[in-house]
Amino acid sequence: MNIIFKMFYAIAYFIVLIIEIIKATLDVAGRTLNGKVEPEIIEIETELKRPISQVILANSITLTPGTLSIDVDTENCIIKVATIVSRKKEDVIPFEPYIKGWLE
Repeated sequence: MNIIFKMFYAIAYFIVLIIEIIKATLDVAGRTLNGKVEPEIIEIETELKRPISQVILANSITLTPGTLSIDVDTENCIIKVATIVSRKKEDVIPFEPYIKGWLE
């Protein structure tokens, strides 16, 4: 893939990550104040095949308030995530396509 496209995905990844961190911070602050917290552990299958891509995804999840990566199974492409509320896969890893375009 062309280096320009990879740079586009890298820049887009960082922008999306910052936006998601801000959104999650506001969500966690609101849930902390109103007490609507129902912790859950979910397993998320990822399309990413390279271990470095999976680790960057897991770190991105951990950087986002309200979520914490607790295990990465690189062979089966599964990340175990603790969340403060039940969430869909797309809500936990919205930056996966950007990591894929950048590093895969």
